[in-house]
Amino acid sequence: MGWRSVIITQHAKLSYASRMMTVQTRDGISQIPLEDISLLLINTTQAVITTALISQLTKNEVKVIFSDEMHEPVCETVGYYPNTRDVDSIEQQMTWPVSRQANLWTKIVFAKIKNQMQVLALYGNEVNELNHELEKIEINDLSNREATAARKYFPLLFEKNFTRRKKSPVNAALNYGYSILLSTVNQEIVSSGYLTYIGIHHHSEENSFNLGSDLMEPFRPIIDYWVAGQKFNELTPDVKYGLVEMLSLEIKFNDKKMLLKNAISVHVRNCLNFLNEDSDQVKIEVEFTNEVPSHAINDNV
Repeated sequence: MGWRSVIITQHAKLSYASRMMTVQTRDGISQIPLEDISLLLINTTQAVITTALISQLTKNEVKVIFSDEMHEPVCETVGYYPNTRDVDSIEQQMTWPVSRQANLWTKIVFAKIKNQMQVLALYGNEVNELNHELEKIEINDLSNREATAARKYFPLLFEKNFTRRKKSPVNAALNYGYSILLSTVNQEIVSSGYLTYIGIHHHSEENSFNLGSDLMEPFRPIIDYWVAGQKFNELTPDVKYGLVEMLSLEIKFNDKKMLLKNAISVHVRNCLNFLNEDSDQVKIEVEFTNEVPSHAINDNV
């Protein structure tokens, strides 16, 4: 799996030749080795991509995300597991112990609220209300402390009357960042040979990524952290590039420094091992840096 995030923002033709992705635009022709690419975000409806390239990107486990005319992510590629899918993995997933699912979801919610508290503290905000919710978490979060904490968290981080349901540039940026995060988690689930639509807490028939929606939760506050540190009145390309580049943010995960993308890989594997009863413990500890990162990107066309 590669390391580069490539974003297409203008009229372009994308094709495949000799293990390379060829990008032809009005400015010229660029070639990028497929082995280097981790994520391809086509942030325009004016791009043409060949089926040969889509096929090769999928075989290389590259996540491709397509945007609509409003530049919002609308779909992504999900391969047919040609290299990693096997019956044993799927059978394991279908019979994950209910107790382990409940235990893992409890740890995920605990970690998410802890990370929300970190974000508030980094911006000098009060954390007592969230800490109160943290102390009330039950197994499987039966009292839904996650939702209660969120209702208190966002107004503390952004503004008093802020809600996640309101249309605003901040919510648009959060949704965009969460989409990138979800795609990255899905990529790791697929690479490990499991199905994204069978979750441990999320069970919506309309959601093809229930498991990804579960496992991504502890990392959502990282997106909040970045968005809260920016000043913008609309979801500009610079904001989107910054959200994609968050995958290259260095954090401390389970006491080790690593990039967010690598932390997600470790996290997904740890969770799957726990659910499969290959390990008896799962640790989810995230520590942020004290500097909000800039919005440089790997590749922008």
